[in-house]
Amino acid sequence: MKQLMLGNQAFARGLYEAGVEVVSSYPGTPSTEVTEEAAKYDEIYCEWAPNEKVAMEVAYGACLAGKRSFCGMKHVGLNVAADPLFTIAYTGVNAGMVICVADDPGMHSSQNEQDSRHYAIAAKVPMLEPADSAEALEYTKMAYELSEKYDTPVILRMCTRIAHSQSVVEPGERLVPERKPYEKNIAKYVMMPANAKKRHPFVEQRTKDLTAFAETCDCNRVEMGDTAIGIITSSTSYQYAKEVFGDNASILKLGMIHPLPVEKILDFAAKVDKLIIIEELDGIIETHCKALGLEVTGKDVLPSIDEFSQSLIAEKLGMKPKEGCQKIENLPNRPPVMCAGCPHRGMFYTLAKNKCTVLGDIGCYTLGAVAPLNAMEMTACMGASISSIHGFNKALGEESEGKTVAVIGDSTFMHSGMTGLANIAYNQSNSTVVILDNSITGMTGHQQNPTTGYNIKGDPAGKIDLEALCRAMGFNRVVVVDPYDLKECDRVVKEELAAKEPSVIISRRPCALLKYVKAKPALKVDKDKCKGCKACMKLGCPALCFKDGKATVDATLCVGCGVCQQLCAFDALKDGGK
Repeated sequence: MKQLMLGNQAFARGLYEAGVEVVSSYPGTPSTEVTEEAAKYDEIYCEWAPNEKVAMEVAYGACLAGKRSFCGMKHVGLNVAADPLFTIAYTGVNAGMVICVADDPGMHSSQNEQDSRHYAIAAKVPMLEPADSAEALEYTKMAYELSEKYDTPVILRMCTRIAHSQSVVEPGERLVPERKPYEKNIAKYVMMPANAKKRHPFVEQRTKDLTAFAETCDCNRVEMGDTAIGIITSSTSYQYAKEVFGDNASILKLGMIHPLPVEKILDFAAKVDKLIIIEELDGIIETHCKALGLEVTGKDVLPSIDEFSQSLIAEKLGMKPKEGCQKIENLPNRPPVMCAGCPHRGMFYTLAKNKCTVLGDIGCYTLGAVAPLNAMEMTACMGASISSIHGFNKALGEESEGKTVAVIGDSTFMHSGMTGLANIAYNQSNSTVVILDNSITGMTGHQQNPTTGYNIKGDPAGKIDLEALCRAMGFNRVVVVDPYDLKECDRVVKEELAAKEPSVIISRRPCALLKYVKAKPALKVDKDKCKGCKACMKLGCPALCFKDGKATVDATLCVGCGVCQQLCAFDALKDGGK
């Protein structure tokens, strides 16, 4: 029976139908739902790994054991997993292994806009790229066939629009292939130099074989229309091109984005008068076509930044957008903000009040950088806050030690913060690290992590004790504070910054949006006592606004955390239950 499915949901269905048995991933928007949906199938073992490198290595181990495996991540996560990827490309696989990487053109929830197609080219592994949910399902199953036929990991590249859009899918049955027994093969799987040298020619031949496959595979298809214009495209750009041109152009739609075909492209180009390449981000297809000696229109007209749209493509190619596809102008800004009752707000207020230099990290707490708190001054990548504060303080010494902190979330700390903390302990910089422990992976939608005590299905799991871990890593000063208690936060921050040795502050309070966290009655404003001083507005809480010269509480948002009460010198903010 046909169903509407999100791209990520259809991808997960493909994993199920392909007979996948082991899934290990790290959550990262827009890839997260693939693994969450896969976890709903009891036949598939699923887990959240501490980071993407671990996830890929788990999937690799499972495929060596003879079971089809999968790991998923967003584009910047593939940076973390690149180390095993480049070597697994040499060893090949036993059972099939597929990697999902979800790119984020437009940077809706990411710190950069990198194009993961470069990884497929550099690692010399095949990459498929679906253009809708039905293809997400079918390409997933195809990827496992390619993986086992050509002895390679296969990357399936999603993007935000395909991952989070719905289209029609026709689910099939689950077919589990017979387990491939593991056989000891040192020459194939032990990549020391002598063996790796012998595997490299295999990789090059595999690329030639896959290029031949790309010439005839169904996922690279020609849709002939008006031959005045020929378009080569893929993924979501294919959908935009179809909406703009319809049958007024011929289209070569590429589903296998690496390696790219040669003869198929040359044959298509010979049938059209003008060749246009439509692809988001970098000119990967365009570069390939130019290397074949073709004259194309591409990045000379279309941008290499941000995601495309129907109206953008029409505008850049000198066409009139179709009705309903015009760009909507003058939309009001809706800047992101930490939620009402967010436990991170109190700590950031304290750090801003003490004029700290705050080196930040990746998570919902990155919003501590925005007004009115403006409390974070650097964010680069997962774990960078801790490593960076060590370098910052080694460079400046006492000039920075007493006023600089690193902040990192509990999940991010487990992902890649521990090695940076080990460096501080080992090489002894006088650095203060704040672990913002909200008992969940917040930014990507409340996934569990190794500090929560629960696994991906919500069942009890191993739980890492952050305090014990930090002490075991060599920190004598480890203190836990409740970020709702501003006075205590202020005392602890001042005390740890004044200390002459490394220290860790664990700011612990569960995310206000967790199901088990019960909100208190919304606060009320005593209008007679409110002096309009706006002290409470310094928190940037979305439940607070200023109206007619007085503070106002939005009862639909307020969770009664009481942090704003501690800033009111006139006792104007009252508990909602009174």
